[in-house]
Amino acid sequence: MTAARLTVDPRFPIGAVRRRLFGGFVEHLGRHVYDGIYEPGHPEADDQGFRRDVLELVRELGVSTIRYPGGNFVSGFRWEDSVGPREQRPRRLDLAWHSTETNEIGLHEFSDWLDKAGSDLMLAVNLGTRGVLEALDLLEYSNVPGGTTLSQQRIDNGRAEPFGVQVWCLGNEMDGPWQLGHRSADDYGKIASQTAKGMRQIDPSIELVVCGSSGAQMPTFGEWERVVLEHTYDDVDMISCHAYYQEHDGDIDSFLASSVDMDRFIEAVVATADHVGAVRGSAKRIDISFDEWNVWYIDRVASVKPTAIDDWPVAPRLLEDVYSALDAVVFGSLMISLLKHADRVASASLAQLVNVIAPIMTEPGGPSWRQTTFFPFAITSRLAQGDAVRLQVESPLIETEKFGAVPAVDAVATHDAETGASAIFLVHRGRGDAVELQIDVAGLGDVEIVEAHLLHDDDPYARNTLEEPERVQPGTLETRVVDGILHVTLPPIAWAALSLRRLG
Repeated sequence: MTAARLTVDPRFPIGAVRRRLFGGFVEHLGRHVYDGIYEPGHPEADDQGFRRDVLELVRELGVSTIRYPGGNFVSGFRWEDSVGPREQRPRRLDLAWHSTETNEIGLHEFSDWLDKAGSDLMLAVNLGTRGVLEALDLLEYSNVPGGTTLSQQRIDNGRAEPFGVQVWCLGNEMDGPWQLGHRSADDYGKIASQTAKGMRQIDPSIELVVCGSSGAQMPTFGEWERVVLEHTYDDVDMISCHAYYQEHDGDIDSFLASSVDMDRFIEAVVATADHVGAVRGSAKRIDISFDEWNVWYIDRVASVKPTAIDDWPVAPRLLEDVYSALDAVVFGSLMISLLKHADRVASASLAQLVNVIAPIMTEPGGPSWRQTTFFPFAITSRLAQGDAVRLQVESPLIETEKFGAVPAVDAVATHDAETGASAIFLVHRGRGDAVELQIDVAGLGDVEIVEAHLLHDDDPYARNTLEEPERVQPGTLETRVVDGILHVTLPPIAWAALSLRRLG
């Protein structure tokens, strides 16, 4: 058995844990909306056709702001199609996912679903095949109380009060050649700036997210951020990051260290944004919206290619990854990475929520169930309160092919000074021996353990499936506190969360 030491001291905060860090993402893709959140004929369907069992799981997951309606989908989307009487809404070809979009679920219906889920709406505008005017029209329709043609149209469509959307994404992955309307950084920066300025003339209170790179592996990464921000620095509040991780060719060690890449990605974008601000002599700070992140086995899914001019299915099964215990441990470590950068990551959106690379799965006419990745998200979103706290970690190293030597143990803590509640989130990346942790919690005062969760399986590839939906479940973790030292032992390939309460 190896050993590691950690020190928790609330006098070294990273930044406030903003609730938008626990956001989600719903795209009109595959069975996410249709057969996922919405299935009118299902025994669990409510009077609007939304699955109550799915809503319960979404509430348990604890998602805050949900980004909608895409994703690649948004770059071909006409928002006007999604409002008004359903029987009059057009059926459209979705070029992003080679499907037919019925528009049965649109802005009003999705907003109703969000009200039931207890989440807020984050809207993306189409800057791929459309532009400034359409974005302004959508904002007017959504946020202006009344007195104009578009706001009256919203009222006539059954929504007297404005949607009051606070956060808006200026397009999606516009650096990607796969994106409809793909542009250079210079061209995108110009239209994003124009759109942002116009939107603020309607509603100065909104927060705007400009597109960063689709991933750190993009050949234009870094330069894209610099050029786009040179155009938009004064106009926007956040720049987006997108990152997906998977195990490649059996390289488990590098996969377990995926959060090292996420750390570097965030820090590179922050450095670039701060450089642009410094050159401009600006006191303003651009934060990050990490509005797409997850484990995604992209290599497992063949590209969706048209087979005929009339082959455009409705809600096909796409990107339905089935996650393992190993995937969940990596997933939990990515959440640790987001918390470790709480000072600059103002918002994050797990991509996605239901069926499509999702923590929640459903079967048409059948059950819903939690994937392995459900648990670290639900537990972290519930326990992380107050400020994120930087930990001093002394850990043995493990060798990885992609990242070199990395600590076997990674961790972050949160502390709420008002309530005295704290939480510690841990990951053991090692595949060999268990690790014995000694965590100095004296700085938190006299504390007791309230909850201790462990996510681990002797078979790292164990999964929750339709046939065995509860195969992988979080267990409890043996802990003890002696003279201000918290003792805990983590098995190999494990994620853990501890909740502590100050006594007295």
